[in-house]
Amino acid sequence: MVIAFHKPYGVLCQFTPDQPGQKTLADFGFPAEVYPLGRLDMDSEGLLLLSDEPGLNHKLLDPATAHPRTYLAQVEGVPSQDAVANLQRGGILIQDYRTRPCQARLLDSEPDVAPREPPIRFRQAIPTAWLELQLIEGKNRQVRRMTAALGFPTLRLIRVKIGKLEGADFTSGRWEKLSASEIAKIWQR
Repeated sequence: MVIAFHKPYGVLCQFTPDQPGQKTLADFGFPAEVYPLGRLDMDSEGLLLLSDEPGLNHKLLDPATAHPRTYLAQVEGVPSQDAVANLQRGGILIQDYRTRPCQARLLDSEPDVAPREPPIRFRQAIPTAWLELQLIEGKNRQVRRMTAALGFPTLRLIRVKIGKLEGADFTSGRWEKLSASEIAKIWQR
């Protein structure tokens, strides 16, 4: 069984809280035997897969398989074409790691996404922009660290696609078991 879930902002991507009162995956009524395939940090939103099938986590997340995951990142400031090219080239130092090349593009307009609760901070004097990034690796807080290293802190991060499976049809906080054809989209590039 594979489940697609649209993880809301502020939800810890595990079943037990680190602190009392924290929202976790346990708050959403998943079958007892499933576990998350990968992670989204508490401040991130979007498509998260859960499964009870052994081995899927490694198959999905091992950088050697070069499995794509696509994100929308709202950043503070407006990245230049040079900054976008730096993301594409890779080699950005985050902690003690140099990132692999990724697909990156600056969006011309704000994507059609539901408002976040609570909303991101708004600063009248500082513009924001949206980037679309497709990565084949998933280091801890990687997108946030990559954009910050270039001088454009991420304000909002949404995973919108895993392979060719799009998460746009899932309402925040909702989940559903995937059909065989939907599961096949996960493995498409």
